[in-house]
Amino acid sequence: MAHTRHLGSAQTMPLRSLPAAALRAVVREGYGLASFKQDLLAGLVVGVVALPLSMALAIAVGVPPERGLYTAIVAGFVAALLGGSRTQVTGPTAAFIVILAPIYAKFGAAGLLVSGLLGGLILVAMGLLRLGRLIQFIPHPVTTGFTAGIATVIASLQIKDLLGLRLSSNPEHFSDKLVAMFAARGTASRWELLIGALTLALLLALPRLTRRVPAPLIALPAAAVLAWALGHWLPGFHVATIAERFHTEIDGELVNGIPQLPPMPDLPWLAGSQPLSLSFSTLRQLLPGALAIAMLGAIESLLSAVVADGMAHTKHDPDAELIAQGVGNVVAPFFGGIPATGAIARTATNIRAGARSPVASMVHALTVLSAVLLLAPLLGYLPMTALAALLLLVAWNMSEAKHFVHTLRVAPKSDVAVLLTCYVLTVGFDMVIGVSVGMVLAAFLFMRRMAEVTEARLADVSGDEAQRELPPGVSVYEISGPLFFGAAQKAMAALEVVARDTRVVILVMDQVHAMDATGLVALESALESLRSHKRLAILCGVCPQPLALLNKAKLLTEHVRSCATLDEALALALQHTEARGSGRHQLAPAPSEER
Repeated sequence: MAHTRHLGSAQTMPLRSLPAAALRAVVREGYGLASFKQDLLAGLVVGVVALPLSMALAIAVGVPPERGLYTAIVAGFVAALLGGSRTQVTGPTAAFIVILAPIYAKFGAAGLLVSGLLGGLILVAMGLLRLGRLIQFIPHPVTTGFTAGIATVIASLQIKDLLGLRLSSNPEHFSDKLVAMFAARGTASRWELLIGALTLALLLALPRLTRRVPAPLIALPAAAVLAWALGHWLPGFHVATIAERFHTEIDGELVNGIPQLPPMPDLPWLAGSQPLSLSFSTLRQLLPGALAIAMLGAIESLLSAVVADGMAHTKHDPDAELIAQGVGNVVAPFFGGIPATGAIARTATNIRAGARSPVASMVHALTVLSAVLLLAPLLGYLPMTALAALLLLVAWNMSEAKHFVHTLRVAPKSDVAVLLTCYVLTVGFDMVIGVSVGMVLAAFLFMRRMAEVTEARLADVSGDEAQRELPPGVSVYEISGPLFFGAAQKAMAALEVVARDTRVVILVMDQVHAMDATGLVALESALESLRSHKRLAILCGVCPQPLALLNKAKLLTEHVRSCATLDEALALALQHTEARGSGRHQLAPAPSEER
């Protein structure tokens, strides 16, 4: 049986122990040389995998590739140090492309970095407010729909570099980008397509031959060597490379490709060629993007942590993880890094390579740093089309197309509607709209389902094991299911019409485990109607949460009584009807229109 290592409950853990929860747990359990060797090897492996991915993802956003590397270095190290997951790897991810690319197109590098900083602050606040466990309330069709939608957008955007298209403009919105790429179809290069197709073929074929060496470690250098060789030997051959596409000015000297320097501290709002004025108006414009970054960062990092738990048989602290992701996103922009979150594919690679603790993820960040310092000139030879092929594969894996189709085939129609709505809106508009509408639609469908299972019905107690007999003028109603805003009115509708000779109504509520304010109002309305007709209401077997709400609302009066069991309620009802029959209670007759 798999052994689960617990980090403690986020609900009871003191706040001061939240930062570095995973690392603290590892140290408490005892961390030795053998574990460090495993973490060192795993960190080296995942660092090699993260190197081309970080560059490709940054390029897909529109920023220079070194910003993706700086993100993996800074955010990857900080999030691992402070996080609540033992094996989570943090860095730039494909899911962020659809959010970050429009922000960069509209506000430039400074706006992108400040948006990431604001998103980080929101994530920290979410962690401090203990919102980490809310991820479990996001319906599966919503996450499946927007993830497949993001994958579709990412794959479509790689057409430009895969074919070497030269666009006349860089539109902000996805649909406009597709139009621009179609208009530039005449600029496509067969050489770019050749190198991209060969890279993709290698990326697909190598894992079938061996999984001991990451496929990108072989496929991308092979593409670079082939492109360099053909460029020297074949007249007319040309493919765009990182060194050709990106340039950085350092101390007045223009550097092609990636600077051979570590991440240097700088103010995020001064980054790029267009510094940002930190006015309230500017921050207000950046806030929607920051909220989207925080929302997607929380969803993806916690989903990745759940996947890691399943693979490594561990348990993460979701609140500590949110705080760590937030701090990582606050610190990274001061070193030129773009927004980051937990990366599922790199986390899975980390675990398969033998990672035991957050040390592996920290080694991954140091591995990327070493590559920048030692191999930056060589990285400039990587063809852009090869990186596009890598992102195509990432998008395909991210889409989980087989699972998407399976859900369409077997899920209830309401869940299929939610999934398709999220997918279409994510592709047609953006992820925020897709998730927001999907969540609202899922919530309404959930309310409808709850309303279907919540009901109040006239009970038959004469045939039960106690052989009870109802006193004359007594009716017993059973309420089953949660009494909340989606179902309260339907459940209470059964009490609107009672028999004319009924003088006592017993409500059996032992199956009502939850009640909200709307349910309380509906129950109040029903009880007030019974009181106005001089009928006694007896609530039987009320569960703790509804009972506390009733006491707080002071609903229990001489006209509304409460009993623990049905036998007690029947005895009280009999006492009441006998007292009325003896003339000690003067009850008004029921209205003639009641049936």
